[in-house]
Amino acid sequence: MALVRDGGADTFRGALYVFHSKGADRIKAVWWDGSGICLFAKTLEATTFCWPRNAPTRVRLNHAQLLTLIDGLDWTKVRPVAVKRPESVG
Repeated sequence: MALVRDGGADTFRGALYVFHSKGADRIKAVWWDGSGICLFAKTLEATTFCWPRNAPTRVRLNHAQLLTLIDGLDWTKVRPVAVKRPESVG
């Protein structure tokens, strides 16, 4: 299962792929940083990563959700806040 950031399937345009182990206690993230492929790995000792059950092959996460997932918390509870554009400046 993979989670894709930035909605693109193009590895060279900001896509981040996150994979989990069978027990969901380990994750690996792979992305292109402009000069090479980067690998991030993390293991949780006391708990498991929150992972969607029966999810589609792609799940889009925003930056806050991704950081929450990496911290081992329930990223599904993180919702974006709508910010209104200012009507005037000055």
